[in-house]
Amino acid sequence: MRYLTAGESHGPQLTVIIEGVPSGMPLTAEDINISLARRQKGYGRGRRMEIEHDQVRIVAGVRHGKTLGSPIALIIENKDWKHWQKIMAIEPIEDLEMKRKVTRPRPGHADLNGGIKYNHRDMRNVLERSSARETAARVAAGAVAKKLLSFVNVDVVSHVVKIGGIKAENQLNLSIDDIKKISEQSPVRCLDKKSEKMMIEAIDKAKKEGDSIGGVVEVIASGMPPGVGSHVHYDRKLDAKIAQAVISINAFKGVEFGIGFQAAQLPGSKVHDEIGWNEEQGYFRYTNRLGGFEGGMTTGMPIVVRGVMKPIPTLYKPLKSVDIETKEPFDASIERSDSCAVPSAAVVCEHVVAWELANALCEQFDSDEIERFIQAVQRYRKYAREF
Repeated sequence: MRYLTAGESHGPQLTVIIEGVPSGMPLTAEDINISLARRQKGYGRGRRMEIEHDQVRIVAGVRHGKTLGSPIALIIENKDWKHWQKIMAIEPIEDLEMKRKVTRPRPGHADLNGGIKYNHRDMRNVLERSSARETAARVAAGAVAKKLLSFVNVDVVSHVVKIGGIKAENQLNLSIDDIKKISEQSPVRCLDKKSEKMMIEAIDKAKKEGDSIGGVVEVIASGMPPGVGSHVHYDRKLDAKIAQAVISINAFKGVEFGIGFQAAQLPGSKVHDEIGWNEEQGYFRYTNRLGGFEGGMTTGMPIVVRGVMKPIPTLYKPLKSVDIETKEPFDASIERSDSCAVPSAAVVCEHVVAWELANALCEQFDSDEIERFIQAVQRYRKYAREF
C-alpha cells in the first residue's frame, strides 16, 4: 500500500489518496472519523481544536460501503478556511495586502530551511505545509490501515509514557483492551492516575509561563505473526520502516523498541528474549525486551515502540530570530499553538505504526481481495505454529 497527502494548514482541505487496499473490505466514513476525533483530544491543545471538528468524506474507491481495490480518495475540510480565503487563495489576487506575510523564521520550525530550499520570501508558503495539521491526513490513512488489521486480529493502541519529565509508573499485565480503555478516559492518555495529575499540572505551568513541553508516547501492537518484514535487505526491515514513520511525525526526535536505549547499559543476558515452545502457541518468548523484533522481522510477541516528541517550538514567549528581509533581530512570529500536544501525538504515532504493519502484511500476503488476504494470514499463522 501507499498514500499521498496534500493540503495546507489554512487551505480549503486536506486530501489523501490511498492505493493498495484490498477490495471488498468494509469501510465507512465513521471508521475514520473515530480516529480523527481521538487526534483532536488531549489536555494542552490550543484554540484550533475549538474550530476544527474533523470529518472525512470518502469520494473515491468505495462503493456501497466496501472498497473497490482502486485508489481511495479522502477529503478533510478545514473549517477555518473561510477566514483565510484571501490570504491562502488559489488563484492570483491583485493588490493583496500581505499583512500575514512571514519574514521572521521561527526557531524549531521548517520556516528558514524551507524558505532557502524553495526560494520563498514569504515563509507562510513553508509553514502552511509543515504544520502538524497534516497529521490529520496521516491519521485518516492510518485509520484505513487499522480497519484492515482488524480483519486479521491485529490490534494497535497508544498511551503517554512521559510529559515534561514526569514519567508514568509501569502498568504491568494490562491487556490491550485495558490500555485502550484507560488511555481513552485520561485527558493526557496516561495509564497512571497519579502521574496523570502531575502531567496536567506541568502542562498548566508551561501554559502560564508561555512555554511548551514535550514527552514520550508508546505504541503497542498485538497479533502480528512472526517473520513479517525481512532480514535480507536494509530497506525491507520492518522495524526500520516503523522507525522512519515515527520520526517523520512533526516534532518527533527519537524512537526506540522494547527496552530501547537501556540495552546499551545491560549485559546480553538481560537484553535478549529466550525462546520457548508449547503446543497451543507454538514458539514464544519468555520476555519481550526487544519489542517484538529480531533481524528486522516480527517475533510474534507484541510490538512495543516509543517515540520522543520535543516541546512545540511556537511559544507565546517567542524565541529570537532574524528578519530575512532586513536581517535585523526580532522575536519570532506566533501562530496559534498548543502548550502540549503529546496526547494527540500518541494517536498520530499509533496510526503511522498501524499503516506500516498493514503495509507489511499486504506486501507479504495475497492482498488483492479481503477474503484471500484473511485466509493467507490464517494459513501462515498455522504454518508458523507447526514449524
